Amino acid sequence: MEGAGGGNSLPSTSGADAVKRRVSYFYDPDVGNYYYGLGHPMKPHRIRMTHSLLEKYGLLDRMKVIHPQLARDRDLCAFHTDDYVAFLQSAKPETLTNPCVARRFNITDDCPVFYRLFEFCQTYTGASVDAAKELNRCNADIVINWSGGLHHAKRSEASGFCYVNDIVLAILKLLENHDRVLYVDIDIHHGDGVEEAFLTTDRVMTVSFHKFGEYFPGTGHILDNGYGKGKYYAVNVPLNDGIDDESYHYLFKPIIAKVMEVFNPDAVVLQCGADSLSGDRLGCFNLSVKGHAECVRYLRSFNVPLMLLGGGGYTLRNVARCWCYEVYWSLHVEVNDKMPDHEYLGYYGPDYNIHVATSNMENKNSRKSLDDIKAKILDNL
Repeated sequence: MEGAGGGNSLPSTSGADAVKRRVSYFYDPDVGNYYYGLGHPMKPHRIRMTHSLLEKYGLLDRMKVIHPQLARDRDLCAFHTDDYVAFLQSAKPETLTNPCVARRFNITDDCPVFYRLFEFCQTYTGASVDAAKELNRCNADIVINWSGGLHHAKRSEASGFCYVNDIVLAILKLLENHDRVLYVDIDIHHGDGVEEAFLTTDRVMTVSFHKFGEYFPGTGHILDNGYGKGKYYAVNVPLNDGIDDESYHYLFKPIIAKVMEVFNPDAVVLQCGADSLSGDRLGCFNLSVKGHAECVRYLRSFNVPLMLLGGGGYTLRNVARCWCYEVYWSLHVEVNDKMPDHEYLGYYGPDYNIHVATSNMENKNSRKSLDDIKAKILDNL
């Protein structure tokens, strides 16, 4: 296998089927009903659109489909503070009248209190924690929860459309059975909440590829690389506007290869934020669906237990395209570019294909800047 020796290998099947993986997919049919509010770019409906595509392509029959349990308040308190969880549990749009309370927990237009907010947090977090348990029990080689990946949430406050950090809670669950967990983030925004949670430990390495410079959340400088026992266990890859597939993988593959070699993780969590795709409503990168999915394919090739999570992504039709195609790569089956007829087909016109052309935007990442970033990071590793 490509990348063999980079991590602790799964038991492989024999012959040509060595490329196959046992995939468990976590989905709650209610997740698409949650609504941040009029005009808000975060729309959980994209999870239902993705699921519909997977169903019509026949991919659900190739995976174990699991309805996750709701996370309990005490599950959330494994990372979040008691008072913050209590606030989320009781928060309702009609009762949030104290501006001091709103400020304390960073409740803003980005992170509004909406109807059934706590249930939403329980739903996506429960799916990520259950996915971690599935890996812990060796019941799957790859687990998928597209409703998860909310990487900005802090221990005691909301941030960047994120309320509960399901990624941190999933990694904490993985650490119960695995010595070392690697977290990789390909969302256009820095994975600040996850990095901050594990900044001082050497059992979790965080690697984030993100837009840096006057861009939310403003963290993720290349020199930010951990603290204390966790020094050099945080890796930040700052990128500029317009990065395309070739430039992205010029950094991604050698950096990930080196990380797998030196850290030797027992499990990998990949946050697949789709706002790094070309044409995203809030993004400024120029990745194709194939280029984004190549990150999944490359990490899959190391044959280490793998968790795939969602994240950002605000052009709904492209999010569903991307995550559907990444399930194809997880299963290693052929993909038909022309979409089957289904209830959301109208979103994908006029071509109705999985793959769409990238834009002609300028790539502001020069080869010299990429070489400098790569050299600095590989030297630290």
